[in-house]
Amino acid sequence: MVKRFIIAIVLLGIVGGGLVGFNLFRDNMIAQIFANMPQQPATVSTVEARPVTWTPSIEAIGTVNAAQGVDLTVETAGVVKEIAFAPNTQVQAGALLMRLDDVVQKADVEAARTQADLEKGNLARAQDLTRRGVTTNVSLDQTQAAAQAAEAQLARALAVLEQRQLSAPFAGTIGLPRVDVGQYVAPGTIVATLQDLSTMRVDFSLPEQDLPKLTIGQRIEVRIEGLDESFPGALTGIDPRVDPATRLVALRGSIANAGGKLTPGQFVRIRVELPAEEGVIALPQTALSTSLYGDYVYVVRPSEADAEQLEVRQVFVTPGRRSGGVVEIAEGVAPGDQIVTAGQNRLSNGQPAIVDNSVNPAATATGDAIGGGDE
Repeated sequence: MVKRFIIAIVLLGIVGGGLVGFNLFRDNMIAQIFANMPQQPATVSTVEARPVTWTPSIEAIGTVNAAQGVDLTVETAGVVKEIAFAPNTQVQAGALLMRLDDVVQKADVEAARTQADLEKGNLARAQDLTRRGVTTNVSLDQTQAAAQAAEAQLARALAVLEQRQLSAPFAGTIGLPRVDVGQYVAPGTIVATLQDLSTMRVDFSLPEQDLPKLTIGQRIEVRIEGLDESFPGALTGIDPRVDPATRLVALRGSIANAGGKLTPGQFVRIRVELPAEEGVIALPQTALSTSLYGDYVYVVRPSEADAEQLEVRQVFVTPGRRSGGVVEIAEGVAPGDQIVTAGQNRLSNGQPAIVDNSVNPAATATGDAIGGGDE
C-alpha cells in the first residue's frame, strides 16, 4: 500500500514537472521569435516644423447692435389716422411713417396763416404811411411787433401740426408696427423700431489686465455661432473706466454688415488681434499627444543603424498657445523637423516609418501666417 502511494506521488511529480518545463520552453521560444522578428514599418504622414508669423489675439463674447437704432415714439397724444410704412422695408431719412388725426391742427395753421397775412399787409401800409409822414414811428413799431407775433404763431401752429406726423430720423430698416389705425396713443408709446443695418457695432467686455494691450483702431473679427463666415471690423471705443464690481472694461467695435447677415441683439464671439510675432514654431494640434509624463510628438529621422531607413522618435515638447487647430511649440522641436501628424497611437519609439503625404489634411493647418493665436 505504501509502495503504491509512493509510485503515485512520483508519477504526479513527473507529470507536473513536465508541464512546467513545457510551459517554460514554450514561453522562451515565443520570446525568441518576437525578439528576432523584424519590426514592421508604419506608414505615417508628416509636416515640416518651420517658423511662422503668429498673430496673438484676445477672445471675448458680446452683442451686436445697429450703429444707429431707435424705438420710434410719438410726441403728442392722438388717434392714429394713417400708418405709411410696411414691416421690414427700407425707408429714407425724413420719410412719413405715421400720421395722427390732425384736423384741428390744420385749422389752427390756416387761422395763423390768415392772421400773419393780415398783419403783414398792415405792416406794409404802416411803412408807407410813415414814409409820407402821416403816422408816427410808435405806430409803425406796434404794427411791426404784431406782424412778428403773427409769424411766430404761424410757426408754432406748423410745429404742432408736424408733431402729429412721425418721420424717419435716418435711413434704415423699419420693423413691425406696434399700433393700429384708430388706436389712441400717448406720448412715449413705441410705434416701431428703426435700425440702420448697413454698419453694426459690437459691445463686449474684457478683463482689466488686457487694457494695456488695447488701442483704438485695432482689428477685430466677429463670428456668429453656426455661421462659418467671419466679419472684420475695428475697435472704435474703449471705456476709460473699469467697472469696480466686475473688474471689466467696456469696449465697442464697428463692423460692416455685408449681406445683412447680422441682426441687432445677436450673440457673437469677438477676437481682438494683437501685434504679430515672427519666428513662432506652430504645428497641427493632431501632432501633439499627451501622457502622464507630459506632452510629446513623434519626429521622423534617419535610423541610427541604417541611414537610408527612417524611424520615429518620441520627443517631449512644451506646448504654448493654441488657435484654430494649431498649437505653438515653445521647446522640443527645431525648424526642419518632420513631425508625424496622424496615427501616433500605433507607433513606438524607434519604429521604422514610411512617409506618405499624398493625403495629409494637417499639412495645410500651418501656413506662413497664423491668425488668431490665443493670448
